[in-house]
Amino acid sequence: MSSQIATANRNITLYPWFKLLQSLIFAQAVWFLYFQAKLSAAEAIMLYAIADLATTVLEVPSGYASDRFGRRMTLIIAGCCSTIGACLLAMGDSFAVFAAGQIMMGAGGAFLSGTDSAFLYESLSAAGRADDVEAQEVKAWRFTFAALAISAVTGGAIALYSFPLTFVLSAVALFAGIIISLRFVEPPRQDTTLQAGEIMRLGALGDALRHPVLIWLFALAVLMYGFSHIPYVFGQPFIQEALASVGLAQDAPVFSGLVTTVMMLLSVVASFFATRLRHRVGLVAILLLAFGMQIALSAVLALTNAPIVIAVLLLRMVPDALSKPFITARIQPLLRDEARATYLSLQSLCGRVLFAASLFIASGATQSADTMPYADIQMILGGYVVAGVIAITVLAFTARRLPIQQ
Repeated sequence: MSSQIATANRNITLYPWFKLLQSLIFAQAVWFLYFQAKLSAAEAIMLYAIADLATTVLEVPSGYASDRFGRRMTLIIAGCCSTIGACLLAMGDSFAVFAAGQIMMGAGGAFLSGTDSAFLYESLSAAGRADDVEAQEVKAWRFTFAALAISAVTGGAIALYSFPLTFVLSAVALFAGIIISLRFVEPPRQDTTLQAGEIMRLGALGDALRHPVLIWLFALAVLMYGFSHIPYVFGQPFIQEALASVGLAQDAPVFSGLVTTVMMLLSVVASFFATRLRHRVGLVAILLLAFGMQIALSAVLALTNAPIVIAVLLLRMVPDALSKPFITARIQPLLRDEARATYLSLQSLCGRVLFAASLFIASGATQSADTMPYADIQMILGGYVVAGVIAITVLAFTARRLPIQQ
């Protein structure tokens, strides 16, 4: 037993560093510029869609693989896929090579999704520290976004000299993450190697999807995924236009890196106050506050296209810092081991699909065949805001009838 606790504690100690290395994405602020320089803007958009599609298709199968074959192996697979993908993107000289790289990156993201949080919770449980899950999730969040902030500004500067080098450095960090994952020890779980295990897994997933608290948290997480990405999708065209208007378009990589860095740092700062705020106002209040902030960000974008909007966009990740660790921490004790990662992957899948469907509907609202005019952006974002207000009202009303605070 003491050996099991010792290895579980080692997992817990290594986990934040694993998250840090996985998050040193030096190309995050310049990938579109790189693809566009090598290919075209249209092909760059297609490459983004390819990665997103790969993640979406593999989301639930990767969660099932994690529940079936283990967390450690799935994390190793995730790291290998992402490392290979980054190498292909660094060497890319054709659309086919870039597409292959994006598929591998998408696969890596899918295998990581859900498995990382499940691995942390099960390690905490094995060490007799399951009650620490909230604090450990917040700690992992800080490591993750500190790495994103550092790599964003560094990658933006490096891209002035070499776009491929940003992917090379990402590959090195991802490979280091594989080395850490090799040192992980699989946390103890119920044996799922027999056919009976498949029945148990389906039963556990069915129970989770019928649990009132999990349904509420599932709906909130799916909605917040979409609203978190709205400023990303509609904010970038505004930033590019603002830079061009002051003659700084050539410095777009550096500015993009700086904006992303400040965004991530503000999220880290928010995480230091998040736990205190959560205990002061309660879980439901902080989650609804975070969702309300996301809706408000979209509302600001819909109200004005003034340069000050760039400053507002810097707050984009703050709502995630005030919600994601707490949603994950509340979900974990309610899930059974045999369906834990599958549930989390299904949640991620639904968020992606719903947001993609909303973008498809939104695309029909613009009449421009070229760039999207601000009037169309206003109308689309206005629709999102109305939907968000309705959703948060329903969530607030139903939360009063559920034991979400426990």
